[in-house]
Amino acid sequence: MSEENTREEQSTKKRKEQKVESEMSFLEHLEELRWHIIRSFIAVFVFAIAAFALKSLIFDTIIMKPMTPEFWTNRMLAKLGEMVGTDALNINQQPLHLIAIKMSDQFMMHIMISIIAGLVIAAPVVFYEFWRFIKPALYEKEQKHAGGAVFYTSILFMLGVLFGYFLIVPLSIQFLGTYSVSESVTNQINTRSYIATVTSISLASGVVFLLPIFSYFLSKVGILTPKFMKTYRKHAYVLMLLLSAVITPPDVFSQIMVCIPLVLLYEVGIFISRRVVKKREMEMNAL
Repeated sequence: MSEENTREEQSTKKRKEQKVESEMSFLEHLEELRWHIIRSFIAVFVFAIAAFALKSLIFDTIIMKPMTPEFWTNRMLAKLGEMVGTDALNINQQPLHLIAIKMSDQFMMHIMISIIAGLVIAAPVVFYEFWRFIKPALYEKEQKHAGGAVFYTSILFMLGVLFGYFLIVPLSIQFLGTYSVSESVTNQINTRSYIATVTSISLASGVVFLLPIFSYFLSKVGILTPKFMKTYRKHAYVLMLLLSAVITPPDVFSQIMVCIPLVLLYEVGIFISRRVVKKREMEMNAL
């Protein structure tokens, strides 16, 4: 009996807490959101300071490495080219020579990259703060089912960033860095342009890899259904090809390499949406 009473008390306490949270005014919600944003900014700021201090690691080992022959992807493609007997896979064998035009360019780039690195490293904290903000709006069952949202969101985002960095970035550097319209034109690539390419591709890939998470939450609120995703599957594939063409060099090999995981993620999104809708229908039938 004591255990039952304890469970009832805990359940009553949770209902009271949810009732209090639901009765918060609009300004109180804004205040709560403000503190979640502040904590996220603090996490990004702390990791940005750490990245700023580790200048050699961030720039020489991470940012500048994809344009060198020693980069992992370039070495693996070169070995694959030797196995199949072709030189077409030998990419980035001649490192680019970057230039800084303005006097403050290198310092400003150091600050910008530190902030971006802080954002990427602090992504799990940012996702956690966002989850804490929306969690009170969910029912107890929904909170249990979505308990691993922060973990899966962080993993997918990091996988997307790594995918973009290790695959799309070196292919983009090879194509854009060596492309020439005439022999009389010499490439003098601005360091700011190079860094913007590396960071934008990596971050865009991280966001794209969150497609299953978007499918889950949109299906949860009834905006997205598996039937809708199946009906417009062909349209989605065309959009994926266009997206691949935007974030990769304009060659077929790169676009296919990017489009394949996007298609797989879309199919995973259909599976997730189907499970969410099916579970909601079962709950409605049980009532």
